[in-house]
Amino acid sequence: IAVVVLYSFNANASRYPNEFTGFSLQYYRALFRDTKGLLAALKSSLILAACSCGISMVIGTLGAVGMSRRKFRGQGALETLALLPIMIPEIILGMAFLAVFTAVGLRFGMLTLILAHVTFCTPYIFIIVQGRLAGMDPSLAEASQDLGASPARTFREITLPLILPGVLSGVMLAFAMSLDDFVISYFVYGPSYVTLPVEIYNYTKKPLQPKIYALFTLLFAMILLLMILMNVLQARAE
Repeated sequence: IAVVVLYSFNANASRYPNEFTGFSLQYYRALFRDTKGLLAALKSSLILAACSCGISMVIGTLGAVGMSRRKFRGQGALETLALLPIMIPEIILGMAFLAVFTAVGLRFGMLTLILAHVTFCTPYIFIIVQGRLAGMDPSLAEASQDLGASPARTFREITLPLILPGVLSGVMLAFAMSLDDFVISYFVYGPSYVTLPVEIYNYTKKPLQPKIYALFTLLFAMILLLMILMNVLQARAE
């Protein structure tokens, strides 16, 4: 990683900059001029990650809260099923999505990418919120209802504020996983909507362009910031 960051500031203008000759921002300038290639793919990935995490946040949070409130037959099997997408190898999951979307006649693009990403993002949020709920005192919600609050108001004013750090941590982790995903996205993307990891893979089929070093550095900084924020939120929750 340090070598990639260093080479992103390389002044060597060669197509194969394997020798560091000094500091320069030329690769960053080339990257920001490429508005229809890498930057367009980055924008698509950010939109995809935001949409997927928004939907996953609702499903994962409500699923965790619902399972924590009621005990029912088959609950263990249902929880295992909810976690299955992160246990299955990505290449198998990608092939499964490809087969299902083809069978139902879905056009590959934004919709198929969102459906696939929501499937593997939801378990991350579900696990973290479930762990947060396990550490919450159930008597708080019971006291709220004893004082006349409805279940909806209890969730809104008691449960949600207490689990919010866990929800945000799960969303940040899911966002990073969605932004980073290549294997599943490669099976379900369409020519009208290409994610950044897939676009980078397409770039590797040609002579490597040094502006990719600059893109890698910016992505690394973004993911590093997300992970730091997630750790801060978890520390506050504890």
